[in-house]
Amino acid sequence: MHVRRTPGAPRSTRPPRSTRPSRVDRPARSRRLLTGALVATGLVVAAGLSGASGFEPVRTAAATVLGPLERALGPGEDAVSAARADQAALVARLAAAERSVAAAPDLAALVTDPALAGTRTVAARVVAVGASGPAGPERVTIDAGSRDGVQVDRTVVAPEGLVGRVVAVAPWTSDVLLVGSPDLAVAVRVGERGVLGEASGSAATGAARPEPGLLSLGLVQRGEMRTGDAVTTLGSVGGRPFVPGIRVGTVRSVDAADGRLAPTGSVEPAVDTTSLDVVAVVLGDARTTARPGLEPGAGSSPDVPQAPASTGGG
Repeated sequence: MHVRRTPGAPRSTRPPRSTRPSRVDRPARSRRLLTGALVATGLVVAAGLSGASGFEPVRTAAATVLGPLERALGPGEDAVSAARADQAALVARLAAAERSVAAAPDLAALVTDPALAGTRTVAARVVAVGASGPAGPERVTIDAGSRDGVQVDRTVVAPEGLVGRVVAVAPWTSDVLLVGSPDLAVAVRVGERGVLGEASGSAATGAARPEPGLLSLGLVQRGEMRTGDAVTTLGSVGGRPFVPGIRVGTVRSVDAADGRLAPTGSVEPAVDTTSLDVVAVVLGDARTTARPGLEPGAGSSPDVPQAPASTGGG
């Protein structure tokens, strides 16, 4: 017996659907992986901050595994990020230009200081402040170093006067011990007569400890000084650590020499070390030739007859 079959639905000729994720699903998958990585990282960080012991290997492993994944799946630099970076660079350049303009008067004052005439200097800025004492900072760091010609025991000045001396040098920076520090004593001249003395942030020889913000002053020989007298550096051999003639400050008070050979007093520093900005390091040139000796009668010429000595008669 012949059985007639009912024709079925035609078979589809479409290829089987691929099990691989479509491109549409890839961003979503990346977001899920990134979220998972961030959650895992957060859990590791939270565990580390909790103070639990034994998590150092876990943190190391997490950083090794999740770090590259986060960088790969995270957003890259876009136009907005680039624009922000350019804006930050422009702001930094503008600030540097404004500082240069503000520093111009200070640099001009340093160059025209008569005490520094003919002396090589290098300008620098204060970039860090060290420990502070009762009168303010005792050390600062400047942005000039050995590659700029700076050496230890060089004089540092500001437009107002003496700042201190260089005590440590690196290739691009230097540390400066400031006037007013207990560790810094300066040989000085006081007043128009140039009476010799010593100014210090601690008690000078024969003097009392100074009040905060002042220097102690003691004369090293018999002499006189008055309130308002100028105090300048005496100078050192080879100009190190101090060159001569730099203003240290002004006599603020005088104590009578009761039982002492010379009076003592206090000095108000010429430089406010709490607001230092532009300074100059005196590089100087060491003397390479001996000074000529003075012979008797060197001031007179042998070709000019000398007048007879006066006998005092009328």
